[in-house]
Amino acid sequence: QVQLVESGGGLVQAGDSLRLSCAASRRTFRTMAWFRQAPGKEREFVAGIGLLGRTDYVDSVKGRFTISRDNAKNTLYLQMNSLKPDDTAVYYCAGTLESLITISKQEGVYNYWGQGTQVTVSS
Repeated sequence: QVQLVESGGGLVQAGDSLRLSCAASRRTFRTMAWFRQAPGKEREFVAGIGLLGRTDYVDSVKGRFTISRDNAKNTLYLQMNSLKPDDTAVYYCAGTLESLITISKQEGVYNYWGQGTQVTVSS
C-alpha cells in the first residue's frame, strides 16, 4: 500500500520560513499537490506540481511558496517563505497516478493522502 508521510511542520513567527516534505513509500505520482485546512474552514488547494515540473498555486501563496519534487527520492516539498498567521493550518500532501492535462485543484482527483502536518504561524 502506498503511503504519503508529511514532515516539517511547526510553530513559527510571522515572516519566518518552513519547508514541508512528503515522502512516498513507493511509486512516482503523476501529479502531486499540497492542500491545507484551517480550523473551521474547508480544505483548500495550495500548490500542485506535475511529473515534469509544471506548477500551479493558489493566489494567496504566489510569490511566497514554492512547490518542488525529487522523483528519484519520491519526495514532494513545499518551501514556505514570508509566512502569515493566515497560513496556519494542517497541511496535507496528495498524489494521483493518473495523467492530468492540467494540475487539478479538486481534492477528489487525488486518491492518495498523507496524514497532515500542523503549521502554526504566530503574529
